[in-house]
Amino acid sequence: MDLVIENHGVLPYRQAYDRQVQLVEMLHRQPAEPDRCLVLEHPAVFTLGRNGSTKHVSVDESFLRQRGIELIRVERGGEVTYHGPGQLVCYPIINLRRRGLSVVDFVNLLEEVMLRTAAACGVSAGRDERNRGVWVHGRKLGSVGIAIRHGITFHGLAFNVSLDLEPFTWVNPCGLTQVAITSLERECGSPVVLETVRQELIIALQQVFTGRRQVQPSESEAGRNQRLAKPKWLKKPLPSGGAYEQTRRLIDRGRLQTVCREARCPNQFECYGRGTATFMIMGQTCTRNCRFCAVGHGRPEPLDDEEPRRIATAVAEMGLDHVVLTSVTRDDLADGGAGHFIQTIGAIREMVPGTPVEILIPDLLGNWESLRRLCAAHPEVINHNIETVPRLYDRVRPQADYRRSLDLLQVVRETVPTIVTKSGLMLGLGETLPEIWQTLEDLRRAGCQLLTLGQYLQPTRGHLPVHRYLTPEEFNELRLVAFGLGFTGVASGPHVRSSFQAGQLFRQIGRDTTS
Repeated sequence: MDLVIENHGVLPYRQAYDRQVQLVEMLHRQPAEPDRCLVLEHPAVFTLGRNGSTKHVSVDESFLRQRGIELIRVERGGEVTYHGPGQLVCYPIINLRRRGLSVVDFVNLLEEVMLRTAAACGVSAGRDERNRGVWVHGRKLGSVGIAIRHGITFHGLAFNVSLDLEPFTWVNPCGLTQVAITSLERECGSPVVLETVRQELIIALQQVFTGRRQVQPSESEAGRNQRLAKPKWLKKPLPSGGAYEQTRRLIDRGRLQTVCREARCPNQFECYGRGTATFMIMGQTCTRNCRFCAVGHGRPEPLDDEEPRRIATAVAEMGLDHVVLTSVTRDDLADGGAGHFIQTIGAIREMVPGTPVEILIPDLLGNWESLRRLCAAHPEVINHNIETVPRLYDRVRPQADYRRSLDLLQVVRETVPTIVTKSGLMLGLGETLPEIWQTLEDLRRAGCQLLTLGQYLQPTRGHLPVHRYLTPEEFNELRLVAFGLGFTGVASGPHVRSSFQAGQLFRQIGRDTTS
């Protein structure tokens, strides 16, 4: 049974509550809708459960107001608790009857999510027979507090990652006296990257509530090359400095999505650390279920008319010299989302004129009229990834079509020849060298100019396994082959992704776009 993840970044408590109530009512009215889970951080706030007592708060409200902290009474169970930046909060909107779960079962699953997340980060946590939550040697690492309406859950869990623990000393957390509160960072004894923990938490949510991330591999796939040990050339040091956190908070403040985070890109920390990101528009729920992709799938939300303006504002604030936009696939829209791309390009052109815009688009279900309207907006680059060789399409991209993807690139070249065309492949899924060569030749015949070749990495155990890891020398050889076929710009390497250092690849060819 599916679980759609909504990754909200930092969200004020009242907004998160309103979203939960909205989803509960939607699931009540439309039982066929999938269960959902909000994953987020809150600005500093104390919440008091429906039976909670202010006697467990040792400071008065004026003390909290001076520090910009609210005290809000809520309808979940439990006493008082604290939420703040550096704490991951999950609000599952789960139909218990549909899943055949009791309340106790559900709470046990929430605890299991936190236990798995802690273990993935190297911390051995456990349960306490007397008190709910997860604990490390008597210190509380994570809390649970839920509410139920129409048999549907809301509120949920709070997992302490790297937050300031002092506010917990102003209350009796969860009504418990003389209880030490801890964090993952304190238990690790060294700094932890919140976004890494967030992704591990999302994996744990999917494993616990669905038993898979997207599509479970067949037994033969699971038994073959499952979780191959990563070679040394794939290991990258995480960047340091304030640019990463500044970029992350700017994106969260603008309520924006990035493919860097949603697709679990291995270059996310490097790109954020350089003050760049690839914006993902039209939501974070895809209508397709490709077996290599970490982006969630299901029924998407309606388009956000304010998103193009927020994207343009972020581009201006970040001072980007090359903008990359991508999107989930929106087969539910008549134009495949082309109109929203056009609006976003227009907003960027209005706010930061002269900045090159590159768009990475889905196949629009072959709606070439919409594609031609998109071409008329004159983005500097239109990228559409072929992803893999034709033999593997049924297994890797079951809802896509190899010929349709090639036709898309050709239509762009024929419609506006000055637009640079770009595509890319993931390697290591079981393709052969002759199949790679043939695919590159097909791309050149379709008029593709820029090419990216990168190593496929299995996002979770529920995705296709890696068949093999190509060496850096193999990627270099393929780069030379691609140049020999006539590509004007090629990025080929284990860490290469379609939008990684896209501006540099675009500038390789200057303005000579007629090849």
